[in-house]
Amino acid sequence: TDAQFNLAQHHAQGIGVPQDDAEAARLFSLAADQGDAYALFNLGVLCASGRGGLPQDDREAARLFGLAADQGNAKSLFNLGVMRASGRGVPQNDAEAARL
Repeated sequence: TDAQFNLAQHHAQGIGVPQDDAEAARLFSLAADQGDAYALFNLGVLCASGRGGLPQDDREAARLFGLAADQGNAKSLFNLGVMRASGRGVPQNDAEAARL
């Protein structure tokens, strides 16, 4: 899982390999399938922005952020809170957004 995540990061950022969001998404997906919270977060970012060959899908991004947040991933908690506050991909809920 760590190797998949690390290689995905390298592809996402173009570190030592050509920058390739599609390959990053593929590798993040493999690591996310094994429950890696950081991979879930990064896959959520790609879904939210429609990068890596993934369709832009706020609902799926919120789902991925939620799975990562359940594992304590702070960036996912923040993103999910922003999405709750705006109603992007999830029902708008100020109280829930503030809690996150």
